[in-house]
This record gives sequence, C-alpha cells and structure tokens, in this order.
Amino acid sequence: MKIRLAFAAATLALAGCDAQSDIALTEPDRFTQAEIDGSLAPSAATIAMRWQLLNPAVNSFTFRNTHDVFAWRGVSAPEETWELPMATEGFAMPLADTAEGEADYAAWADRTFTNAMLVLRDGQVVFEDYRNRMTPATPHIAFSMTKTITAMLVGQALERGEIDSLDDPAGKYVPELAGGAYGDATIRQILQMRSGADIQERYDFGENPSLAGRIHETAIVNNQARFADFAVDIPAREAPGGSFNYATLDTAVLGWVLEAATGEKFEDLMEARIWQPMGAEFDGHFLADGPVGEGRALNGMGFNAALRDFGRLGQLLLDGGMAGETRVLPQGWVEQMSDMLPTGAPAGAGYPGYGLQTWQVDQEPGAYSAVGLGGQFIYVHPTSRTVIVKLSYFPPVEPEWLDGEVIGYFGKVANTP
Repeated sequence: MKIRLAFAAATLALAGCDAQSDIALTEPDRFTQAEIDGSLAPSAATIAMRWQLLNPAVNSFTFRNTHDVFAWRGVSAPEETWELPMATEGFAMPLADTAEGEADYAAWADRTFTNAMLVLRDGQVVFEDYRNRMTPATPHIAFSMTKTITAMLVGQALERGEIDSLDDPAGKYVPELAGGAYGDATIRQILQMRSGADIQERYDFGENPSLAGRIHETAIVNNQARFADFAVDIPAREAPGGSFNYATLDTAVLGWVLEAATGEKFEDLMEARIWQPMGAEFDGHFLADGPVGEGRALNGMGFNAALRDFGRLGQLLLDGGMAGETRVLPQGWVEQMSDMLPTGAPAGAGYPGYGLQTWQVDQEPGAYSAVGLGGQFIYVHPTSRTVIVKLSYFPPVEPEWLDGEVIGYFGKVANTP
C-alpha cells in the first residue's frame, strides 16, 4: 500500500493532469467521460472547495450537486420509472414531541435541520416536502446510507454465485488483503462491522490527523489513492467476529470484494442490478476516489440521488426486494440484512442493533434504517408499511436532543393512521 501511495503522489507531483490525460487518450474505451473529467488531479481551488463539504455554515448546500466539486461516477436512470402515486387524502403529519413541547411539522423540520422529507404508505406518497431550495430533481448525498446499497449488491452477487459464501474470507477474492486483518475476516463479519480491523471512525484533521482523516484527505480530497488501499496492511484489533466496530473502511473492502468477484465496476453494478430494474426516476452518482484508471466509486459513503429515488430504495426493502412486479433483490435477503445483532450501545443512547450494513434505531417492532452522516435516513417500518426519507444538513453544534427527536418522530409518523 505504501509503495502504491508514494507512486501515486509522485506521479501527480511530477506530471499533474498530463499523465492522467494521457491515460484517457491512449485507452479511451476504458473510461466514462465522468471518470475522465471528474478524476483529473484537482486544482488548488477545487481542493479548497472540497474541504467545505462538512462546513456547518454552508452544508445545507454542499450536500447537494456534489459532482460539481468531487470526482464522481454516474448511474443512469432507466427509460421507465417505477411510479409512486400521490395519495390525495387520508393522512396528515402528526405533531412532534420536542424538548420545548409539541411542534407542528414545519417547526420540527426547521428544528431538525431538514432539507427534504418524504413519507410513503403502502407505496403511495402521503407527504413530500422540499426546503432550502431543494427540488424533486436535486441529487443529495446519502453519506453512509450508501452502505445499505452495498449490502443489497452483496446479496445479488451471492445469489448469482459470484460470491460462493458469506463465510468466505475477503482475502479469497482480494489477495492483496491477505497480509492484514481484512484478509481473514469473512464477508459476513465485515457486513456486520465485526471485522476485527484496528480502525476507528474518527475524522481528525490538522497536524496530527487520525487514520480515517488521512484516508479522507488522500483518497477523496486529493484523489491520490483509493480509499480501500488503506485496508491492505491494517492490523487486527481483535479476532474477526468479535465486538461491533463501525468503520467505513469495512464497507470499502466489501466494494473491492464485489468488483473482484463480479469483474464489474461498482457504479455499473448499481446501475444494472438496482437503479435500472428498480425504475429510478433520476440519474444518481457516486463520489469517487483516486486518479483516472485507479479510482473507484465510494461505496461506503458516496451515493447521491433525488428524494423520491431514496424512497424507492426504501420501498424496495419494505417489499422484500420487489419493485412492483420486478424482483430486484434475492428472496429472503432483506430479512438477512435486517436481522440485528446488539451494538453494545447503552440503553437509551445510540442505536441498539446492526444487521448487514443496516441499523436498528429504535424499539419499533421490525423497523430498520439506512443511516448517513448529518441526518440522512431511510426508515422502514414494516408493521405500518411506511417508508420515511429525511435528507438533512448538519448544525454547527449537534444538540443532544437531535437524534432522539428525529427518531421519535419517525415512530410517531409511522404509527399515525
């Protein structure tokens, strides 16, 4: 890994954009235009803008249209859309319980930093709201909701025989991982965030950045290396299958395994196996790492899509992998994804369960969620046949009550007739 990173950095320093342009010119059929345009060595101005992604003063806007700033890979929508009909009557958003008393939806949405909100009941849109200049077509970043998509694709690869077993070690498919902790961790253990790898999901930057911070800067801000490359020589913290340890690097390894097992790029898998058969309404895109010819779609935190298409992903999960009459996910796979193991979070603090790249966020029977940084949620409530999508921005200082009020309101909405 160290040799690869050093080589990448030296190449960029000596040749700038020219070396990558030469790759694109000599092998034009290997790359999409998005990969060529989006992955060229970023200018100083582009790098400066990339550092603003999480800036709480402006992230209501930086969380959308990210392909204007970052390297990216496109995911094209099909010609035929899975229609989500609009229910014309019969549902009203309930009052929210907050630390300051009951609040109507508009006050709650402002209070919880909402960019957009969607509620589906039995596959129909019963509520839809766009704020802060969001529109129905605006692509918004999912952050770690992308991890749930990765699990969907793992299930498909397993059914197709491209992955022989969830109990295979990752090193079987990616030999480069054999020397580190991930080589012996099974695909199931990595899906459960129990790889045993010594990595902390702590993004410290500055003079003494954390490992996760260094990965972010090298792979995403500067496009000098691939995110998953850092997994090659990660040591073990404990034996695989032990304690829960949430890490985006685990999911990056799953993306590498998928690409190795299928021989396809991650964005192509998403387009051909989920986005198009699901009947998405708008194009999506992944943020990407690395230079042209090296980089990958960021399958642990990088997908972007419009509000209703996130709703379609939630409805796909609610319907057991069916998009209308089309089977997209293998039968029984959603049940495996939502089979929760305890995270060890204290009662009343944090999320109590984690399945296969999917969270249990409350005590509602059978409910589960895709969850992303900064308040991104796809909440699935099977008992009431409700799907809730919340796209959000991130406050300068996150209030202690925020997560509880958001999750509590999801349960109240789901249980509203």
